[in-house]
Amino acid sequence: MKRARQKVVVENEAPQTLQKNKKQKTCFRGSPLGDSNLHASDWGSLPHHVILRIFQFLPLVDRARASSVCRKWNETFHVPDLWRKFEFELNQPATSYLKSTHPDLIQQIIKRHADHLQYVSFKVDSSTESAEAACDILSQLVNCSIKTLGLISTAKPSFMNVSKAHFASALTVVFVNSKSLSSIKIDDTPVDDPSLKVLVANNSNTLKLLKMSSCPHVSPAGILCVADQCHGLKELALNYYILSDELLLALSSEKHVDLEHLRIDVVSENPGQVEFHTIKKQSWDALVKHSPKVNIVMYFFLYEEEFDAFFREETPVTHLYFGRAVSKAMLGRIGMNCPRLIELVVCANGLQPLDDELIRIAERCKNLTAMGLGECEVTCRGFIEFVKMCGGRLTQLSIMEEVLIPDNDYNLDQLHSEVSKHLGRMWFPDMMPTW
Repeated sequence: MKRARQKVVVENEAPQTLQKNKKQKTCFRGSPLGDSNLHASDWGSLPHHVILRIFQFLPLVDRARASSVCRKWNETFHVPDLWRKFEFELNQPATSYLKSTHPDLIQQIIKRHADHLQYVSFKVDSSTESAEAACDILSQLVNCSIKTLGLISTAKPSFMNVSKAHFASALTVVFVNSKSLSSIKIDDTPVDDPSLKVLVANNSNTLKLLKMSSCPHVSPAGILCVADQCHGLKELALNYYILSDELLLALSSEKHVDLEHLRIDVVSENPGQVEFHTIKKQSWDALVKHSPKVNIVMYFFLYEEEFDAFFREETPVTHLYFGRAVSKAMLGRIGMNCPRLIELVVCANGLQPLDDELIRIAERCKNLTAMGLGECEVTCRGFIEFVKMCGGRLTQLSIMEEVLIPDNDYNLDQLHSEVSKHLGRMWFPDMMPTW
């Protein structure tokens, strides 16, 4: 009897359930959210700050498509906050597989948003056409208030093939009109001394970061002008040939804020054709006394016979990277004269074990926390002694397995356990990929 009654109830409810399901289906067709009270037109009624938040998460292409939804969304598309930061990508189809910013969009930005741009970068391929296009855009930013500017070449030569007059003219437009530049990255460009004078004349109170490695038209006097006038400069990257005692002393003046980061590229393309000068110990000492926490980073791309001018006296370098072979004698001088050293990376050395040099570095460089060795040779015993002396302060230790030479005391398996013990964590040497 109960089963029969139950069956009747189910049969009586079935039409209502079907009607309800049918109503739900109809509702889903009418609204993507399944709410019969929400229609497609309601997307235009979203609060302005919600639409703006949505747009901030969208890539530029999707943002442009979304702007065609309705008038309100199109108005939001042009809100100044969305155009504070922009990267122009300029590539030639014949030389690059990367996409480029559409020319129509570039013109729209120049006409409607030039005065909104604050954080601007140009990413160009190796072609001269792309670099010249970037200069043309810069020349049109006459109403800009840019705070950061970056010119990035994905491959050389790019900007270096642009005429110096064209590049300087385009850069001058930004330097003169912005008046609030705080960060500039113009590596591998034909920027020159007169351009830097314009930069200083209009942005000396705001400039904090300047990266201009591999800029052959800048002289020691040109960069000295920047240091003399831009007292808020905290980060500087340049080539060694324009580094001077006068520059270090200018960065150490009472008016100057503490320098936080100094990057120096020491590069030689033709061995024997460049004679490197020596920076006096007194100049280095003045810089460190004024800015005791400054990181001094040096990248070396020299041949062995060109290292004579370096590390003859105590040098306050903190990070050292050797992109080419470096001699045992040079590493020995580093151990003796670089007490502030934090990181050391040696890509190649030769076939002579570096045991004594590493042990000297461990003894005298008490701040060393990172070490990397490439095509070098170190005996297992010597390497274990080095790690033992450094202890747990070595937070980064990257050594290729081919570097380590088994000896009478340790093989590679024993080395792994000994090094792990002294580091206080599991450690293995790096393996060369087989592909």
